[in-house]
Amino acid sequence: MAEEWQSLINEETKVKVSSTLDKSVGKKYLTDGSPETCWTSQQGTPQYIQLSFASPVIPKRVEITFQGGFVGTRCSVEVLPSGAQDGGAKWRVLTRIYPEDVNRKQTFDLMPGEPDLVDCRIEGMKFVFEESSDFFGRVTVYDLRVLGDIPS
Repeated sequence: MAEEWQSLINEETKVKVSSTLDKSVGKKYLTDGSPETCWTSQQGTPQYIQLSFASPVIPKRVEITFQGGFVGTRCSVEVLPSGAQDGGAKWRVLTRIYPEDVNRKQTFDLMPGEPDLVDCRIEGMKFVFEESSDFFGRVTVYDLRVLGDIPS
């Protein structure tokens, strides 16, 4: 099944972050696919990365590459179910992930904590880094990929 999953982040996906250290490490570098560029937050926790999708998606896996020493070591993965922006649903915790303090790509299957979020169509996704391996709370991400299904 994983072979059928596709990247849910494309040119229409809007990216918002809690903070940026400076322009040379801005949010556009989160999804550019280059191992030479990154996003770095300012100091302090929590920090977050928020994605808004052009159409509903069903996320199944996240692949994220941090810079060792600047890893969001405790992360709440939140989702905005479809229809929420019309005043219906609200942001909900899908799951929690615990990245290691390493430089390599880390993969996390998104296993919902609540049954009604299994295969839930969402409009938004937020990675809230509640803790960082950096003493000052900074987070550096070189690459972020979200894989899953795009319902027709």
